[in-house]
Amino acid sequence: MRAFALAILTALTLAMPCTGSSAAPSAHGGAAGGGRFAAAAAGPRRTRTGFLNANRPYTFTFPRDHAAHDGYQSEWWYYTGHVRAADGRRFGYELTFFRIGLRPGDPRPSAVQSAWRGNQVYLGHFALTDEHGGQFVHVERLAREALGAGWASEHTLDLHVDDWRLEGTQPFRLRARAGSDAIVFEEFAQKPPAVHGYAGVSRKADCATCASHYYSMTRLRTVGTLVYRGQSLAVTGISWMDHEFGSDELQAQQVGWDWFAIQLDDRRELMLYRLRQGDGSVTPESSGTFVDPRGRVTHLALGEFAIEATGLWKSPHTGGIYPSGWHVRVPRCNIDVRLAPTLLDQELANTSGGVSYWEGAVDALDMTTSRPLGVGYVELTGYAGSIAM
Repeated sequence: MRAFALAILTALTLAMPCTGSSAAPSAHGGAAGGGRFAAAAAGPRRTRTGFLNANRPYTFTFPRDHAAHDGYQSEWWYYTGHVRAADGRRFGYELTFFRIGLRPGDPRPSAVQSAWRGNQVYLGHFALTDEHGGQFVHVERLAREALGAGWASEHTLDLHVDDWRLEGTQPFRLRARAGSDAIVFEEFAQKPPAVHGYAGVSRKADCATCASHYYSMTRLRTVGTLVYRGQSLAVTGISWMDHEFGSDELQAQQVGWDWFAIQLDDRRELMLYRLRQGDGSVTPESSGTFVDPRGRVTHLALGEFAIEATGLWKSPHTGGIYPSGWHVRVPRCNIDVRLAPTLLDQELANTSGGVSYWEGAVDALDMTTSRPLGVGYVELTGYAGSIAM
């Protein structure tokens, strides 16, 4: 459900307490979810294009499921975070990797086949938000499987797009460089994976294939080196990782989405997404996940949270008008916060496929006192032109 991957796809072709102690999804695939889920997971094994359908129960097994899943059409590993240098400067960062399958069931090239053969396309996206200097930079990369330019293991977390690389699980090791900017990070999981949705299925609409298998590592202690404009800085901080895979997930009437990942200082985390329809309504299957300090997970239906924009920002690059600043409430989880962008202009304008969207670092603040309560990342699509599904 990420704009960068969808741009390339277009171009290429309940009443549970907030303790997670009830029938909440677990790190190994979640609870049955009752009759409501059973009705939702009745789709075919494969989509109309022949890829595996994610709208079926799925049991996650880690660390295996950190790796690639070639049977599904699209997949991404999304790292976002906040780091601080010794001199107090703060940076937001994003490093994301995408895998796009071209033909279902076509195996990877063997040792005796042409090195130019390949059935996967890999993409990378690297961005930095310099909160002190008020600057935002972003770079994209695209690599075919041919000649080994892009690759992802189906057995362990080991993938690369050219020389950008992600490998390992404890710690996760991230490396990317673009010109005078770079990151070399190690990230240590403080909580188990948080599986979203029910029975390993995160629904995106009511169609037979509108779903993904989706989990997050919601609290990653981050250490390493950030190079910014040629200056090497030792940094520490906190990161979030999303890993999601599926096929034929969205519908034509869905024009964009708002996605939120919030990490509170009291060790609670929150993921919310709202898929927006062309008529201005919100897709009823939009949902969220609450993670308590012990790592226990609670699913949140659309009616259990509220997100209200507190301002607007007009892009000087695209003319798109985005919400900017939000009041987020989850009453049953005692969450009532204000999200404020650390920099207004964090728009990725005119990316591959012609899509422009906003994705950036935010601070979580107390609604009354503006006292800092945590950090987060927000992604907004469909405000500078709809996303082609």
